[in-house]
Amino acid sequence: MRSLCLSLLLCLSLPAWADLHTQLWEKAGWPQQSRHFAAALQQAQQQYADTLPPAIHSALVSNSNQRFEAGALQQRALAVLRRDLDDPQPALDFFGSALGQRVVAAEVDATSPQNLRRNANGIPAIEASATRQLLIRHLAQALPAREAAAEVTLALAGVAADSLSGMLPGLIGREATEPLLQGQRERLIQRLDGDIDNTLLYVYRDLSDAELEEFAEFAQSPAGQAYYQAALGALRAALQPGR
Repeated sequence: MRSLCLSLLLCLSLPAWADLHTQLWEKAGWPQQSRHFAAALQQAQQQYADTLPPAIHSALVSNSNQRFEAGALQQRALAVLRRDLDDPQPALDFFGSALGQRVVAAEVDATSPQNLRRNANGIPAIEASATRQLLIRHLAQALPAREAAAEVTLALAGVAADSLSGMLPGLIGREATEPLLQGQRERLIQRLDGDIDNTLLYVYRDLSDAELEEFAEFAQSPAGQAYYQAALGALRAALQPGR
């Protein structure tokens, strides 16, 4: 009887262990960010409505919706997260905490359609004490925020190019586009780097100095770095499939 109980306990615990990456996906705000990306994609598609013939615009919308279908995005991202993040428990513990949920809420709010419209002309300059500026600088060095923003920007900017390539295969080969893409990525990261501290001051404006310090400690820790590097790889895999 004791052996049977132990076997049943193991059977019940195995799915929970196998599902830790999915739990982390949920707690870290990926589903909400995916919905915000879908809204940004829709806006990018709409921008071409008045400049492209209806048939071409329809193909653009169809191609980009297929490429960025929410289920496929999640599948690609989770596959890389599972592959690259050996132990998701420390990150799950952080994002499941009260502070972690405040961090996620701040990040989700920053990428909401309403907030993006509000700051379409740039984020206002944020005044902060020397202590807070130092904490934000530590976060800026630990978080791959610039790289993540560059990936999202490139994905949205590439909607028209990818659709044209799909309609006219062979027009521009990957050998030609990959160096251009990498050059764009590097220029974007350099441009974002100049404003990253002010951006993070805005995103995490509702966190106290003590909360920022605790967040920075997690982000700089080996467990935090393991999560953020895996998360960046997951984002790239989701948005740039096959590259």
